[in-house]
Amino acid sequence: MAKAKYKFNPDSLSFDKIRLGFRAILLRSLAYFVGSLIIAAIYGLIFGMIFDSPEEKALKRELAQMNLQYNLVNREMEDLEKVLGHLQETDDNLYRAIFGAEPVQATLRLGGTGGVNRFKELEGYNNSSLIIETAERLDALRKKVYVQSKSYDDLIKLAAEKEDMLRSIPAILPISIVDLTRIASGFGLRIHPIYKISKFHAGMDFTAPIGTEIYASGDGTIAEVSKTKRGMGNCIVINHGYGYSSVYAHLDNFNVKVGQKVRRGDIIGYVGNTGMSIAPHLHYEIKLNGNNVDPVNYFFNDLTAEEYEAMIEVASRTGQSFD
Repeated sequence: MAKAKYKFNPDSLSFDKIRLGFRAILLRSLAYFVGSLIIAAIYGLIFGMIFDSPEEKALKRELAQMNLQYNLVNREMEDLEKVLGHLQETDDNLYRAIFGAEPVQATLRLGGTGGVNRFKELEGYNNSSLIIETAERLDALRKKVYVQSKSYDDLIKLAAEKEDMLRSIPAILPISIVDLTRIASGFGLRIHPIYKISKFHAGMDFTAPIGTEIYASGDGTIAEVSKTKRGMGNCIVINHGYGYSSVYAHLDNFNVKVGQKVRRGDIIGYVGNTGMSIAPHLHYEIKLNGNNVDPVNYFFNDLTAEEYEAMIEVASRTGQSFD
């Protein structure tokens, strides 16, 4: 039973019993209730700060799993970046070197990274830096893979062109030679047969009977068929493309016409003794980008290593040209 409360009455000089009205009782009850709520909230806040709720525990487990997944993704991207770097290095230093192509520019391989911030919507979160860094690396990796795939497309095209180029480069002897001693004169300074002075000889001379078949040394198009009694006499020029052309001079007759497509090994004419020539032979030249080069370096499709060495030796010791 609650203790009664009294209040001193100065008029009667006695203690009167305090009787609370309904309103006072209601206000006091309300105060007790609010106070209890405040205390409960404080206890709840302290408990919440110390102990996690089931929902918080589930969210923390999910966050930890997401961090683990992000770390795994980053490791996989590191491995992919290493593999892609190796592919890029092989592409620039091996494949493109084989096909004589320039390496892909470093700025192009970066794929234009930077500029407008495309990940602004990911900012403002607790793990924004991790998410943005991963997104940026993934975006850069995607661009590099795209550039590399385009580079491989270019290499496929270059390979097809290379096959055509290999068929076009002069690579066989222009006449059949049973005995390599039939090479009359090689490339370089030689004694002119008429003027008897040292003069640069821009090709190779092959002695052979008149009428001996002459073969196209590579695929190409007949660029010139000329008949004259001076200089190189009857002459054929083949444009092989890729900067290469070949010249066949002092012919007796022709088997082709200007504009005709020829394949390596096709008969284009016959050995003669026309123009400034002192004996039946074929004067043969190879030009690269308009400049004469030594034909002896372009017989790799026709000869064994031993025959090739013998040809170089014979060509180098002959002292006089036949034209």
